[in-house]
Amino acid sequence: MQADVLSRIREGKLWDFPGGIHPPEMKKQSNQKPIRSLHLPKFFYVPVLQHSGMAGDVIVQQGDLVLKGQALTKGDNYRQLPVHSPTSGKVIAIQPHVSSHPSGLPELTIVIETDGEDKWIERQPVDDFLSLTSDQIIQKVYQAGIAGLGGAVFPTSHKLHFADKRCKLLIINGAECEPYITCDDRLMQDYADEMIEGVRILRYVLRPEEVVIAIEDNKPKAIQAVEKALKGANDISVRVIPTKYPSGASDQLVQVLTGLEIPQGKRTIEMGIVMHNVGTAFAVKRAVMDDEPLIERVVTLTGDKIRNKGNVWARLGTPILHLLEQVDYQADERFPVFLGGPMMGFILPSLQSPITKTANCIIAPDHFEYAPPEPERSCIRCSSCSDACPVGLLPQQLYWFARAEDHDKSKEYHLDACIECGVCAYVCPSYIPLIQYFRQEKAKIQEVDQKAKQAEEAKIRFEAREARLNKEKEARTARIQQAAEKRREEVANSQGEDPVKAALERLKAKKAETATPVQTKANGEPDNSELMAQRKARRLAKQAEEAQQAVVSDENVAKSEVAEDPRKAAVAAALARAKAKKEAQQAVTSDENVAKAEVIEDPRKAAVAAALARAKAKKEAQQAAVSDENVAKAEVVEDPRKAAVAAALARAKAKKEAQQAVISDENGAKTEVAEDPRKAAVAAAIARAKAKKEVQQAVTSDENSAESKVAEEPKKAAVAAALARAKAKKEAQQAVVSDENVAKTEVAEEPRKAAVAAAIARAKAKKEAQQQNL
Repeated sequence: MQADVLSRIREGKLWDFPGGIHPPEMKKQSNQKPIRSLHLPKFFYVPVLQHSGMAGDVIVQQGDLVLKGQALTKGDNYRQLPVHSPTSGKVIAIQPHVSSHPSGLPELTIVIETDGEDKWIERQPVDDFLSLTSDQIIQKVYQAGIAGLGGAVFPTSHKLHFADKRCKLLIINGAECEPYITCDDRLMQDYADEMIEGVRILRYVLRPEEVVIAIEDNKPKAIQAVEKALKGANDISVRVIPTKYPSGASDQLVQVLTGLEIPQGKRTIEMGIVMHNVGTAFAVKRAVMDDEPLIERVVTLTGDKIRNKGNVWARLGTPILHLLEQVDYQADERFPVFLGGPMMGFILPSLQSPITKTANCIIAPDHFEYAPPEPERSCIRCSSCSDACPVGLLPQQLYWFARAEDHDKSKEYHLDACIECGVCAYVCPSYIPLIQYFRQEKAKIQEVDQKAKQAEEAKIRFEAREARLNKEKEARTARIQQAAEKRREEVANSQGEDPVKAALERLKAKKAETATPVQTKANGEPDNSELMAQRKARRLAKQAEEAQQAVVSDENVAKSEVAEDPRKAAVAAALARAKAKKEAQQAVTSDENVAKAEVIEDPRKAAVAAALARAKAKKEAQQAAVSDENVAKAEVVEDPRKAAVAAALARAKAKKEAQQAVISDENGAKTEVAEDPRKAAVAAAIARAKAKKEVQQAVTSDENSAESKVAEEPKKAAVAAALARAKAKKEAQQAVVSDENVAKTEVAEEPRKAAVAAAIARAKAKKEAQQQNL
């Protein structure tokens, strides 16, 4: 392929590319005068990023004094070009400022106030560039911040470094095909010698076999000036090409000179071709030989709203409005100002935006040159755009895909191959701004691709992290296992046994020692008698507490009733006692049934039940006896009202003491049962006899007392009640003596039978007591 390129370029033949247009040139307005310099503005606005790539790091601060040509930023690779101060002065701000971009969005800008001296930094010019190596020249170009001035603003140093030893053909682009723009034309006319010197520096670095300067045939004076500068030299040739837009585009110019089409997705360097603009070659000469960084460029100022048209040296960072004011610009809000040519340029959002490395032309048209955009109409499928496209695309199809945001289809139809020359929009009869649609679609596709790339990078980082963590975990586990095995071996060798096995044996032995033994019956079943007894004791204690609360309530009721009527109070008290005794008798009957069931199972349980029954009966009997005695005494000595009050208080006090006694007896009964079931049976029989005696005495006393209180006077009722109680007490004592003898005889027999007999005796006594009450 490279050999074919050289053979074709040496033939001196020209080819054509498909499509293209011939718009009005409008170049004579500005190419008739030499390039001139203008007055410097008071303030410069230098953007940090002015090229295709990444911005450098700012190395100055607000308040610093800078000199002309001093670096304001620095980078660490060829894609981070530095920017330089356009004059001497003071840095007054580093802040966002409106950009020279269609969006007009602010970008980081260094604001410099001029001091009027325009003093240079110290420079070291070189008379002969051949004394420098290629790497030194590339480094100088990089430090000077030179980028492609033809429009792409790709870093020149990176392009030289990347193309080193691969270049076979060097093309210097002087076509300048877009209408109105004449900055390259005037540069070749006015500075042809310096431009040619820059071409020779590029040839020295790249070492190509052929060097060609391509100029359109509508620039005869530029062609004459270049040929004059090359007079007598045979290392550089000039090729005059036909005027056709966009012949100045990189791929189209290669096709015109060699007849070869650059394959889709490939670069010219892959074919051994490197292309630079004439303005870039001039900047390279200034950087290498004069040691001047890129701080100014030639800008075309044209349009019917500018009286003094022409090309000027514009310092980078100069406000565009300052340039227009010095060339007699007639401001008119009806007409916009364009940055760039009419085909690829755009309307400036603000005239305060600065000149950058990409600015090559400023157009201020009037009504003869500019008309408001026609309203967009529907596509008629005329194929004019496809016929004129120099890249051979299908703009009408890409238009539908861009509107529908069908990114996959846009890629499939090679939207990325569009050079945004504007030919399709120029020839469209429906006035569809196709280039705007294509630029928006490119930006969206780039955003989607960027997000996908970031997601893929994040996925790769996550997987790498997971792999690293798993590897570290496995290594840590292996180290722990090795250390454990080594320790086990050491202990086994020193003690003669496995330490893990010994530890397990010790743990098992300790567990066996701390385990609580389970008591069992004779038949092997678990013995839960003690646990059941504890639960029953807690239940009885709770009942005692509830009874105590009831006593307090009864005292309050008794007090209120006595205050009303002594006769009614006595009757109510007697009825309440009878009701309480009846409930106690029912509870005793229930306990007897439980006792019978427990006696059949185990004498130990029978003894516990008997002790609980004795305690409960004793409590009720004591309460009734004490209460009745106090009532009788009070009724005999005092008047009926005081007697009733005393009787109620006595009953409450007796009930409280009886409950405390019951709790004490229950605890004693539990202790006795744990010692000997035979003793428990004897105690149960004695308790039953005593309880029976007290119950009978209390029942008889309460019945007589109630009858006498209702039928007779209060004093007589108290006397009768006391006599009845004394009689009943005597009879109960006789019954107790009899029951004690019987109980002693029963104790001599088997404990199980004694418990049965005791339960039957209790039931019989309670039954007789109930009959007497009836």
